[in-house]
Amino acid sequence: MDHQDIATKAATLMPEVLRDLERLVAIPSVAFPGYPAEPVHAMAAETLELFRSVGFENAELMDVPTGYPPIYGEITGPPGAPTVLLYAHYDVQPAPPEQGWSSDPWTPTRKDDGRIYGRGAADDKGGIAAHLGTLRVFDGKPPCTVKLLLEGMEETESNLEAFVEAHPDLVQCDVFLVCDMGNLEAGEPVLTTALRGDVACIVTVKTLEHPLHSGVHGGPAPDAMMALARLLATLHDENGDVAIDGVSSDEWTGADLTEGAFRAGADLLDGVQLTGTGSIGSRLWSRPSISAIGLDMTTIAGSSNVLIPEARAKISMRIVPGADPVKELDALVAHLESHAPWGAQVEVTRTKEAPPFLCRTDGPAYAAARAALKTAYGKEPGDAGSGGSIPLLRTLEQLVPGAEFILVGPEDVAKARIHASDESVDPSEIEKLIVTQAVFLEEFASAG
Repeated sequence: MDHQDIATKAATLMPEVLRDLERLVAIPSVAFPGYPAEPVHAMAAETLELFRSVGFENAELMDVPTGYPPIYGEITGPPGAPTVLLYAHYDVQPAPPEQGWSSDPWTPTRKDDGRIYGRGAADDKGGIAAHLGTLRVFDGKPPCTVKLLLEGMEETESNLEAFVEAHPDLVQCDVFLVCDMGNLEAGEPVLTTALRGDVACIVTVKTLEHPLHSGVHGGPAPDAMMALARLLATLHDENGDVAIDGVSSDEWTGADLTEGAFRAGADLLDGVQLTGTGSIGSRLWSRPSISAIGLDMTTIAGSSNVLIPEARAKISMRIVPGADPVKELDALVAHLESHAPWGAQVEVTRTKEAPPFLCRTDGPAYAAARAALKTAYGKEPGDAGSGGSIPLLRTLEQLVPGAEFILVGPEDVAKARIHASDESVDPSEIEKLIVTQAVFLEEFASAG
């Protein structure tokens, strides 16, 4: 098919594609522990039937020892054609009422801005819809061999890494087309080429054998929560940059977000300043960041006038592409152990070492993807990073060392609000993504 025919057909398919998306968003497929299993299984079954209907006639739910099943299928292309593996995930983040949704997260809602709101609309049911539309462009007969791998537990404790390690033959391909990313702003095409990694630990600070009356002992006796607060404050300098010796950092030279676009997507409160120095892109994608994502101590409701003997915090540090997660976590642990105030006792438990990821940008798939994005958007694409991490990519790289990775998706950073309240997707991004992927398959098949 020529490029104009692809664009025309994609536009014609959009009503059907959006109907599919709305059906999927309405299924609360939260795979987190404690949430009902039935909706996740229903989502898996619905997604399976949709992909069978667009050409993956042999697609099936795969057996896994624990958790929800991945979906795998294959369409054999012409002899000698390259192989492309399509990836997305059918599970979603929780959407608790306290997040402050302005519409029901499980009722796909089209609002005045033209976007579709609902949990998973962008992450990643919008990606699933784009894959469905791409196969429909070719009436289920793409110009190359296409494999399908849909994950059911991407947002929680993934079982897919163990699955692909046990079945490496299923993921052999020339390129992985990962549809779980997005442009920085709608209408501005980028390829995601770098992902930060994620290391984490739990730090416990102890100062007393047991609680003490804050009036009788407060002053000379140190409170563990106050000691922990002072320790956490040493992780950043006065500008909000990470202040840990030995942690890797770099400058981002690709496409960048403006401060206005970042603020619009982050919904900062009035008067709140951005932290850190340098470009927004550097702060998001090529420099480390640290967050305290959990805290254990006495609740306000259960509090009394006592000094706290022990307090704990879970610390997450995003690490830059190219960094060794073990060495980065070593540096964080060493800092925590050496900066406790007042001689407080510190214990650190390591909990996570997820590596960063860098895509090759010198191969035929990357060139074909850039050309496809230019066709779909009418402008040259840039390169962007992602603050999130996908450990699966490193596993796939090790299993298929010669393959390229193309990272795209419908999740425009400025407005999609993935994982937060009022998650949404711009339908025009799904349409352009369908055109991009279809043109890519044509271009890559021809190059192969």
